[in-house]
Amino acid sequence: MFSLALRSFNQLLSPEYRPYLWRSLGLTIGVLFLLWLGIEGAVSMLVDYLSLKYASELPAWVDWAISFITGIGAIIGLSYLLAPVCAVVLAFFQDDIALRLERSDYPQDPEGKPQPFNTALAYALRFAAVVLLANILALLLLLVPVVNMFAFFVINGYLLGREFFEFAAMRYMPPEKARQLRKEKSTPVFMGGLIIAVLLSIPILNLFTPLFATLFMLHVFKDMKAKGKIAI
Repeated sequence: MFSLALRSFNQLLSPEYRPYLWRSLGLTIGVLFLLWLGIEGAVSMLVDYLSLKYASELPAWVDWAISFITGIGAIIGLSYLLAPVCAVVLAFFQDDIALRLERSDYPQDPEGKPQPFNTALAYALRFAAVVLLANILALLLLLVPVVNMFAFFVINGYLLGREFFEFAAMRYMPPEKARQLRKEKSTPVFMGGLIIAVLLSIPILNLFTPLFATLFMLHVFKDMKAKGKIAI
């Protein structure tokens, strides 16, 4: 599985997939930047409201303290939003990435069937909501560093593995069968999800997560099929 991960990482940096990488980076950074602007704007409105309510401007140090705490909180919060934002961003071109990989690496196999865009987006939004709620739980454990780290990897390992493996499987079988297959292969799927979660935890590299996870889990699915572990 580690060889498949290395293969996927090398591919996402190749000229063939570089356009998708830039799109992924641009959209993810853009969405996170807009969220950051929204947080900053909300805090500014709160400070202005408090100033008007008490008929005087707040002391400079209070304004600075609120801005500093908000900035630190925003950075921590946005880091936990990477996974759900990645899921939504990827819905726009995930099938194109999968099709390119199928044609270049598995030309002997039938091409997968893409999901209708509305269906893919609905899955992405549902997944984003689940990941967000799960990571809020992990965030609540921030004061317990070891527990927090464990929760982050277990939660994201499970959810990322599930989401991206089911995406790969649903190109070749109905959603119900794909979910059943994911449950049957829960251990390797979870291990694959942990590898994705490790990338997600590394600053800068975590922005590569959507493209890497798509390539990686498609390789995992194809590897299982080649070894006779999956019957389509």
